[in-house]
Amino acid sequence: MYRFFIKEDQIKDGYASIKGTDVNHIRRVLRMKPGEKVFLSCGGDLEYECSLEEFSEEEIRAKIIDVHGMETELPTKIILYQGLPKGDKMELIVQKAVELGVSEIVPVAMKRCVVKFDDKKAVKKVQRWNTIALSAAKQAKRGVIPEVSQIKTFREVIEEVKDSELFLAPYEEAKGMEASRELIASVKGKSRIGIIIGPEGGFEKEEIDALRKAGAETMTLGKRILRTETAGMAVLSVLMFMLEE
Repeated sequence: MYRFFIKEDQIKDGYASIKGTDVNHIRRVLRMKPGEKVFLSCGGDLEYECSLEEFSEEEIRAKIIDVHGMETELPTKIILYQGLPKGDKMELIVQKAVELGVSEIVPVAMKRCVVKFDDKKAVKKVQRWNTIALSAAKQAKRGVIPEVSQIKTFREVIEEVKDSELFLAPYEEAKGMEASRELIASVKGKSRIGIIIGPEGGFEKEEIDALRKAGAETMTLGKRILRTETAGMAVLSVLMFMLEE
């Protein structure tokens, strides 16, 4: 069953109003008809099972027939802090991270980041990434739309380390798979987990030192060196497997 996102004020008196680009998608792309069912979410803890009733050019009116808990979401909030990569790699990272259950994605400007954005270009990039997040959330049947935040500095991220019960920093020079396994085994029951991934050039030694001092846990992902667009997906895949209920 297809899922779409609406705002809370689009629900009233047992009915939901679908507006915007989803109207065209439902009518002309999916070619859905009155009587067919969809799931609607306001990005909270509930999803609405609805039957499509009235179609117009700008709006589709749907009757709410049942309300469910959000069964597609992980019990733990996972924030991915991604060092800005080159080219369009961030688009792939956003798409796959959303599919794997991430709650939020934070682009991070770090010392070894090659790409630099001025304020105007940064705003456009973040808008683009959020559009990709929305599309991926629909495809993965997510109950919420993970947000891609504005680009943050590494110093700003250091201030956020303490907000997570566990903050993981995969690092190519970290040793000991057993220690990494113990870290992953400790994730159950945590309410908020942070993951920070370095850019193509990896972390500077001072960045790792600052992360450790702030309370982050460095870990290894094995003997192979993973690309920046692969490392985050590797950690998220393991966390999804451990946290899924």
